[in-house]
Amino acid sequence: MHIVKLNAIDSTNTYLRQFAMQYPLQDYTVIYTDEQLSGRGQMGTIWISQPGKNLTFSVLKHFKGFPLEQLFFVNMKVSLAVFKTLRQLNIPDVHIKWPNDILSANAKIGGVLIENSVKNATTFESIIGIGLNVNQIEFNGLQSVSSLQRITGKTFDLDELLHHLVSALISELDDYSQWDLEVLQQEYEAQLFRINKPSTFKKQDGSLIMGFIRGVSETGKLIVELEDAIFQEFDLKEVKLLY
Repeated sequence: MHIVKLNAIDSTNTYLRQFAMQYPLQDYTVIYTDEQLSGRGQMGTIWISQPGKNLTFSVLKHFKGFPLEQLFFVNMKVSLAVFKTLRQLNIPDVHIKWPNDILSANAKIGGVLIENSVKNATTFESIIGIGLNVNQIEFNGLQSVSSLQRITGKTFDLDELLHHLVSALISELDDYSQWDLEVLQQEYEAQLFRINKPSTFKKQDGSLIMGFIRGVSETGKLIVELEDAIFQEFDLKEVKLLY
């Protein structure tokens, strides 16, 4: 891994993408900042992080001979890398909230944003952005948000945690040609927040529906069992899990 640490930038994903356009970067080049001024989440949401308290970083990974229709398996692997790292740190009740938020109990502690630059049907590069609430205590009244320090009462060394997370990513992503996709999907689904529990979802038009999360499709859509044993797949923009 090659880590570039910066004091403050708009977005680690944006910086790394521009950096990669100018120079031939190796896999696991990392851009890490103390302060991210314009951090982004899924669907254009804003990631707010107190300077010097949390981890906000992006990692470059090239893929060759990997079918584009299987892109969501990269999301699965990245989410599992973060999940496993937190479990090793004894963070309690860790789950992955579809598609790639990281929770402890019902509180969000992290998130993943992967942006891909496609060269052809089997070649692309991924910029993997990860935000993790570590030592921040106050969240300006935001509900259902927490941090590792709030959960454990411990202060974490950010540099040490960063190396731990990047090492986990290397372990999960390096052998992608050998992935057993069926096993990977089962592993990801087993850690899904509210899997097989009655849940409420908000659709794009504002209406609410009830159902059970039964898993994800190979393309990353959420599989929900509705009334009368009807199964329906939802994309990220189509439905939001409320509780």
